[in-house]
Amino acid sequence: MRALHLIIRRFLVWGSIIAFALLAYAVLRQRPQDLPWTDLDLNQPIGLFTGRKLAALTEDSTLCKALLDRAGVDYVAMKPGGSGQCTYADAVRLRGDADAIALSPVSVAPSCPVVAALKLWEWQVVQPAAQRIYGQPIARIRHFGSYSCRRIYGRSQGDFSEHATADALDVAAFVLADGRQVSVLKDWKGTGKDADFLRAVRDGACGLFSTVLSPDYNKAHRDHFHLDQAERGAMGGRACR
Repeated sequence: MRALHLIIRRFLVWGSIIAFALLAYAVLRQRPQDLPWTDLDLNQPIGLFTGRKLAALTEDSTLCKALLDRAGVDYVAMKPGGSGQCTYADAVRLRGDADAIALSPVSVAPSCPVVAALKLWEWQVVQPAAQRIYGQPIARIRHFGSYSCRRIYGRSQGDFSEHATADALDVAAFVLADGRQVSVLKDWKGTGKDADFLRAVRDGACGLFSTVLSPDYNKAHRDHFHLDQAERGAMGGRACR
């Protein structure tokens, strides 16, 4: 009798686990972006595996550009450039879309996976946060650049930065539609709306980029957010600080 009770208990436990798994799968089927095996779609809300899928685009520039096309992103594909450890082959430059946030300076050309993440960040994180907090959109994002042939922190030795392959962008400030600027350097340490906005967009970037570094990380990032799409992000190796 004791053995029978044990069998029944195990059956109930495993039955509950299977039922929960089936229920979870049924729910997730309504959100394909939450499943690891579905294709990335930039028109879908951010899902559990969106960040990994974006990072995986570093291995497939053709797919990345096709996704930008499908999402209606206006861009120009740049010719491959650089040399040695500092080569890039999938850089794209965003064009002046009246409905999109402009990058300032406009000449910047990050890698396609970075741009794909930037557009999702704009559509689903930055603009919603701006409307919620300020009641108006962001018009421009000021940055410190993307491509730079250098090692991490400009050291003479060690690993090369993601900037060396245009797989990063350093964001310094956001300009609202009314012209007011929200600066990482000046407004991060505050307690008002500007600080709330900066933390909201920093946190939201963590689900889209392989690496997100802010003033919380170290003094080198006191004046900008470092956003990159390192290949390790495709396997879940992410950093958010």
